[in-house]
Amino acid sequence: MPEIIWRYAPGDEVKRTLLHEQYGGSGQGGISPSTTSDMIFIFSDPDTGLQHGYIDRWDGDGCFHYTGMGQRGDQVMKFGNASILNHKKDGRALRLFFGSRGIVKYVDEFEVDEQRPFYTADAPETGGGSVRKVIVFRLRPKTVASPVVSITAGAPNILKLVSIEEAHTEKAVVEPSRKPYEAERREAKLVLKFADYYAAHGHVAQRYQILPPGEARPLFTDLYFPSLRLLVEAKGTVERGAIRMALAQLLDYSRFIDSAAGAVLLPERPRQDLVDYVLRYGMQLIFQDGKEFVHEVRQEGRDIQQRIWV
Repeated sequence: MPEIIWRYAPGDEVKRTLLHEQYGGSGQGGISPSTTSDMIFIFSDPDTGLQHGYIDRWDGDGCFHYTGMGQRGDQVMKFGNASILNHKKDGRALRLFFGSRGIVKYVDEFEVDEQRPFYTADAPETGGGSVRKVIVFRLRPKTVASPVVSITAGAPNILKLVSIEEAHTEKAVVEPSRKPYEAERREAKLVLKFADYYAAHGHVAQRYQILPPGEARPLFTDLYFPSLRLLVEAKGTVERGAIRMALAQLLDYSRFIDSAAGAVLLPERPRQDLVDYVLRYGMQLIFQDGKEFVHEVRQEGRDIQQRIWV
């Protein structure tokens, strides 16, 4: 291929259509190898990426973690993904842009990390479908003093408080084509009702966003009350599987949130066997009973209930 002079510096903006007119590559997709130059263009856009289960980010290792291509099923190391992995062997420049259409911003030239070029992570299919494996590349900027990198890079936000209006939840998707289960709708109503009650008493509810090391997508708690240090995981049914999932989620979250009390929030009191299951691990049980919420805890071998008017 004839040598083509690269004319953009980190931070420069350009229309994507003009970029491809100048250097080749497709105007569609996040990975765009050029057939007329020795360049591979990759585009990262959180607004569109989340729709496909892609969460690209800077990490504390100094790398930009970039999700590969493939919207359904497990991603494979072919086509655009293979072009990224083999770009140094093929003598091709790997150039990252923020944005996916219209005006995009040039970040820098990158190269895959030599020691660990990629790893796999779990992510949902396009539109919140079933969970599959995605390829996440670890890309290092070639310009050590890149002004964009120096501003953006740094340790990841493992913990971040967000508002409960950000409707992120963890769902075990069994049938992606179905509308949300009735239990999920009940769960959402239960969460908001409980949050409104505590807000009226001066305790503002939020969510925690948790990004465990090595994960491509964050976890979201249902509720967290900073003033009470209370972490709440809600379920819209008292079925055993749902309660087991709630307890497992609380145990997982508690590894990242120090000294927080955990509570399982349910639409009604489950049978005693499941009450014992929750309380024996030191968690609270909160359930709705008519116009009241009931808190149930185990202290010194005794189960204690406190009824709270809604």
